[in-house]
Amino acid sequence: MTYIPISPNERDAMLKEVGVKSLDDLFDAVPKKHRFPELDLPPALTEMEAASLLNEMATTNENVRDHLVCFLGAGAYNHYTPAVVDHMLRRGEFYTAYTPYQPEISQGTLQAIFEYQSLMTHLTGMEVSNASHYDGATAAAEAVNLAYAQFRGKRKKVVLSPSLHPQYREVIRTYTQGLKLEKVGDDESADLAAGPEALTSLIDESTMLVIVQYPDFFGRIHDYTKLIDDAHAKGALVCIVANPTALIMLKTPAEMGADIVVGEAQPFGIPLWYGGPYLGFFTTKKSYVHKMAGRLIGETVDNRGQRSYVLTLTAREQHIKRERATSNICSNQGLLALASAVYMSTLGKTGLQQVANLCYQKAHYAATELSKIDGFGLCFNDTFFHEFVLRCPQPASEVNEYLLDHGILGGYDLGQDYPSLANHLLVAVTEMNSKQEIDTLVEILKEME
Repeated sequence: MTYIPISPNERDAMLKEVGVKSLDDLFDAVPKKHRFPELDLPPALTEMEAASLLNEMATTNENVRDHLVCFLGAGAYNHYTPAVVDHMLRRGEFYTAYTPYQPEISQGTLQAIFEYQSLMTHLTGMEVSNASHYDGATAAAEAVNLAYAQFRGKRKKVVLSPSLHPQYREVIRTYTQGLKLEKVGDDESADLAAGPEALTSLIDESTMLVIVQYPDFFGRIHDYTKLIDDAHAKGALVCIVANPTALIMLKTPAEMGADIVVGEAQPFGIPLWYGGPYLGFFTTKKSYVHKMAGRLIGETVDNRGQRSYVLTLTAREQHIKRERATSNICSNQGLLALASAVYMSTLGKTGLQQVANLCYQKAHYAATELSKIDGFGLCFNDTFFHEFVLRCPQPASEVNEYLLDHGILGGYDLGQDYPSLANHLLVAVTEMNSKQEIDTLVEILKEME
């Protein structure tokens, strides 16, 4: 039985307003043969039976909390989430909060987002942050939209680093296909061992944006200052896709001269969750704030002189400017932005530095020990943060299958996206990986025939 929460009188009033006499009339445009298709569904279950079935299905899932040791990263990382994060998210004031268009009743939500924005600008060194995007890939695509709007469509070339996350590059291509942009730099023949300077030759007066990753997809740390100077000399903007955990211990993108800094904030208080939902952060210079998509929360004072928070610069959003807007995004991941803000606030500067340092030290220990195994070795000699590329003597898929049989979730199979890196794994290590787990990984790989 379907529950329709309106009275017959309300239904009739709505039907009259749209100009039809009955509910059936609403579906006249749908051919009859498609209105009530036969569905191959099992018999209906009681609530108790459905709950039991769903619980049985859920228990077959393996996860990094109860079953698996995780060395998989590639954009989503297994970090510890303090209990206070989940506690705050489950408070009714935040969990059921409505879109904060009415500041007089949304001060808590608005302040939480404002604090998140403030923390993200401090982390990246940039001047402004929006209230977040759906994920890191969306934020990167919105950086392209900002650049396109900044140059009013007169520049249509985007330089994508081949060491930018392959899924980010795919999202950018899909997201911007209507703009008919020229995208260069990430073809299969690109030299993956080359540094940032290899992109300089691709930048010209038609380039609107250069996008690089920091650390890059392979975990390597590059200083992009020279590349950014070269891009600015040609009049182009530069976007850095950054790992927020790494920013705690590395030179900030702002110090390199970046115009836009985006990324995935999942490492900050958001579990892996089988792939989402996640949180994309977006920061930039104040001069580009009118071209930045999404919400922006600002601090002001009310008519009594008290500090208060409001949605700011909303005129640029899709729901007001429509086709003249930079983007059609006018929303944000409010609950997850709160999670990241609580995570950063709980750990503080010292705690965040400890997490970053543990990731760095443990990853380097793992890389050293793994490279000692016959047939295995590091692919690149560059400085890295907490991910590295491991060369394997067998197909990476077989190595991962062997590890899974021993309760270990192995690295990312790079051959899926980079043909030249077949038999290579992208291994990630976080503070959650103990020395014993790393040593166990080494011993198991030594036993492979």
